[in-house]
Amino acid sequence: MDSRAILAEIPRLRRYARALLGDRAAADDLVQDTLERAWRRLAQWRAGSDLRAWLFSIMHNLRVDQLRRPTLPTHALDDDCDEAPTRPTQSDQLELADLEAALRQLPDEQRAVLLLVALEEMSYAEVAAALEIPLGTVMSRLSRGRERLRLIMEGRPSAANLRVVR
Repeated sequence: MDSRAILAEIPRLRRYARALLGDRAAADDLVQDTLERAWRRLAQWRAGSDLRAWLFSIMHNLRVDQLRRPTLPTHALDDDCDEAPTRPTQSDQLELADLEAALRQLPDEQRAVLLLVALEEMSYAEVAAALEIPLGTVMSRLSRGRERLRLIMEGRPSAANLRVVR
């Protein structure tokens, strides 16, 4: 394994982590933890398999571990962070803020699949491998996530799909 191959994936890992977490410092920490675990477990990577899917799988598992572990709320002290590139109009910045807020309202499972497909342009099979879920689950989470995101962006409440079980 050439270290340049892993280094080439860092921008994608950072972009996905930032979109997933919404906090630059937490995203950078997640990427760092992902790379550290990947280096430690490099012997587990199967030559010829998709390196990007393997790295995203590691990142996903670390994120799941983070969500399961109770943490104390923290606030970043660094206020001079770079903003995401946006067009200079005020309405564009508002639309971007609305989209970010809408993404935060999605369940973690749907948001992860949606971001991997839309932002990282991964195929359904790559997402299934990265998240270690069946292909059909990827497609259904993506479909439900897109629909819920559309309803949120339109300002309509999403209908709860709850069934009474006896």
